[in-house]
Amino acid sequence: MGFHYSVMLTETISLLDLKENGIYVDLTLGRGGTSSAILSRIPCGHLYSFDLDEEAIMESRERLASVGTNFTILHANFRDFVSRLKEIGVKEVDGITADLGVSSPQFDEAERGFSYREDAPLDMRMNQESSVTAEQIVNQYSYEQLRDVFEKYGEDPYSKAIALAIVKEREKKPILTTGELVDLIKRVKPAKERMKKGHPAKQIFQALRIEVNQEMDNLAQMLDSFDSILKPGGRIAILTFQSLEDRMVKDKFRSLTVVEGSREGPDLLPEELPEAPYLALTRKPIVASEKELSENHRSKSAKLRAIQKKQK
Repeated sequence: MGFHYSVMLTETISLLDLKENGIYVDLTLGRGGTSSAILSRIPCGHLYSFDLDEEAIMESRERLASVGTNFTILHANFRDFVSRLKEIGVKEVDGITADLGVSSPQFDEAERGFSYREDAPLDMRMNQESSVTAEQIVNQYSYEQLRDVFEKYGEDPYSKAIALAIVKEREKKPILTTGELVDLIKRVKPAKERMKKGHPAKQIFQALRIEVNQEMDNLAQMLDSFDSILKPGGRIAILTFQSLEDRMVKDKFRSLTVVEGSREGPDLLPEELPEAPYLALTRKPIVASEKELSENHRSKSAKLRAIQKKQK
């Protein structure tokens, strides 16, 4: 089993304020680090965990079974978690959590095609039953589509030049491996860029992974639906690893915790404004401690935010 370090696990568990008999949802089961920590603290409750990766589910099932039997794993996209839970009779839950990072084993298994450090087929599917791969995107998207994906999801300043180079290269032969794509990116970027800290292909690989797995659309749908199943007093805690996702979570949480003055009542006193339905549990995002940073470099970009639904 590939070891996966659950980033800011202690902080996440603390923010969820687990009840022994509560119903909890882990939207990103992965290798089961967060799920097993929750399960060990809810002996009279139930845990529902979601993942798209069959390999992760198989490994995590064993890990969770060693902790307790009061869990259910669903092989489904978290964008549909509310409808999937309601299908099996779960109408409300006490807490929800999601860790939006790609699990370490997915990066570490070269053949999954997530890593720019290993040469492997261009895949990047989290759900291996999905039909769209990074190879198809690289070889079939138009110049404009590639440029837009790289700019929007990778925020790479060389997006146009890389998209153009891909289109020219694939006229000669298809780009089939991560190594071929890395070499192309390195050829396009000037020496001063390649000398900077961080891998020159990181942003383009991130953009492809997001596009392959429709990560932003999935996150948007989940953020728009969780309120319908979270109990009054319930909490949601989300861990992000890149600025696009963090911005989406931040904006959604702010919309639920802050009531701006309206045009109808610009002269209302603060106490006369309608009350926001949620309470912010993290005014600023929580970041990894020095100790955690020294143990796990992947926690460097992590930001943890949480809110609580107010009692009616």
